[in-house]
Amino acid sequence: MSNEATGANARSADAGNLGYLALGLTLLAYGILGTGIFSGTGLKDAASVAHLVGGLTLFVAGLWQLRSGDGFTGTAFTSLGAFWATWSAAGGASKNAAGLFLLLWALLVLSLTLAAWNSGLFGRLIFALFTLSLVVSAIGVLNSSSGLGKVGAWLAAAAGLVAWYSATAALAESGWGRALLPTR
Repeated sequence: MSNEATGANARSADAGNLGYLALGLTLLAYGILGTGIFSGTGLKDAASVAHLVGGLTLFVAGLWQLRSGDGFTGTAFTSLGAFWATWSAAGGASKNAAGLFLLLWALLVLSLTLAAWNSGLFGRLIFALFTLSLVVSAIGVLNSSSGLGKVGAWLAAAAGLVAWYSATAALAESGWGRALLPTR
């Protein structure tokens, strides 16, 4: 069987919902654990979720989206998968290196925010809140401010909640054939 015949007959589902669920759950874990609302927890506790769900799952969903021709979500998911995989592995970085890392990724997420601006309210909120989270977290790290770190964590949790809700609404609509959750 030729590759052309195989490619023509292959069907591929949209991995967008998978990617937004992975992003949402990772941001929720990162954000909630970073706020300190659970005694004895912190950002280091989110590393395994960030590595496997945020890193691996997002990266694979991004490749899937790129393969299907969706440049925006493919770029967003693969790059954010790389972000989470790197963040989870870089536990011993100096505060200056960690702050710079967060600022550089804030630039990438700002690019995604601008690209998503016309995609609707959820797209704008997810990426704008994530950008703000990274900027505030970077400033907090560079200034050794746990208060700013917590604000950044709450912004990440809010972005995660929006990403999770958006993907859940899309999945429910796909499964039921009609809108079940409000999206406007």
